[in-house]
Amino acid sequence: MRKSLALILAGTLILSGCGGWRESRINPGNWFGKSRSAPVAVATESEPTNPLLAEEGRKSIFARAEKEDLSVPVAKISALRVEPTPTGAIIYASGIASRQGAHEVELRQVPTAAENTLEYTMHVLYPVSATPAGSEHSRTIQAAVTLSEQDLRGIRTIRVSGAENARETRRR
Repeated sequence: MRKSLALILAGTLILSGCGGWRESRINPGNWFGKSRSAPVAVATESEPTNPLLAEEGRKSIFARAEKEDLSVPVAKISALRVEPTPTGAIIYASGIASRQGAHEVELRQVPTAAENTLEYTMHVLYPVSATPAGSEHSRTIQAAVTLSEQDLRGIRTIRVSGAENARETRRR
């Protein structure tokens, strides 16, 4: 009886000392905090292009011309969260479109992001015909992207931008 009581007391003391795991930096659930709103960076054109000169896009007579990209950034980013997985993380982003009918939602990585920052822009495609604006709930769209541990190596900030705002989350 004394040995079992002593073991129970020792186990209780050991487990009570493990309460700091939740706030620990090695806990994968704490890698990224809550997202917060950030201002949108203004795009500047790097160098002027001549529209009269042909681009070197086609290499073969059998190659198909690329489809024109008609997608635009979503109006507003409403939520951003990063969920850890055993092999990396999943970035979930929610946005509010400017009108109903937005489809083909995609998170596109921005290649010119700052060092230690992973930046995405949420793009949507709207119908050609006019659609009503509707309620905010009916215009809410979501997209996600999966990242491996290698993709996250050295990343301190994840940022998702829309037309009006951006949300970002930082690693603790």
